Parts: sequence; C-alpha cells; structure tokens
Amino acid sequence: MRADFDSEADALSIELRRFDRYDHQEQVDDDYCTVGLAGGGPVHVELLDPDRHLDLLELAAERYGLDGTALIAAAQAALAAPDRVVELQVSAQVAA
Repeated sequence: MRADFDSEADALSIELRRFDRYDHQEQVDDDYCTVGLAGGGPVHVELLDPDRHLDLLELAAERYGLDGTALIAAAQAALAAPDRVVELQVSAQVAA
C-alpha cells in the first residue's frame, strides 16, 4: 500500500495495489472521498481535506471490503510525512 499527502492540494491518495488505470471511480460521499476500481475491485482511495474527513476511510472500508485500520494507518503516515510517498505493509491481525 502506498500513500501520499499532497499538502498544496490538501488531498490524500492511497494506492491499494498497482494498476494501470481505473475502470471507473465511485463516490463514497458527495464531496470528499472516491474509490477507484480496476479489475473488479478497489485499487485506489482519494480523500480531500483528510485532516477533517478521516472517518470517510472507515466508510469506504465498510463499503468495499477493505481494512479500515490499514487505511487509517496509511493516511496517518502520509499526513506525518507530507509531499512524500509512504509505503506501508500491513499483515493480518495477531491473535492475542
């Protein structure tokens, strides 16, 4: 998973897996969050004004069967290192 926060555009981009181009995009809400789909599944999440709308990542995760915790972790890492690409590998949850 790769994430990038563009501080000038105030936009967060999370690439779930490599892809050439979207088949199409779907709105998670009316204004701030979209999910790009390719090959029958989600490949990209974009979030505008991420400081105020991280909750939309949870909604996207529920709607598209994604790991909400991993999306939030990627977003927080990208916000902590603006204007750089952050790569994140998230494994399965460890049993307690």
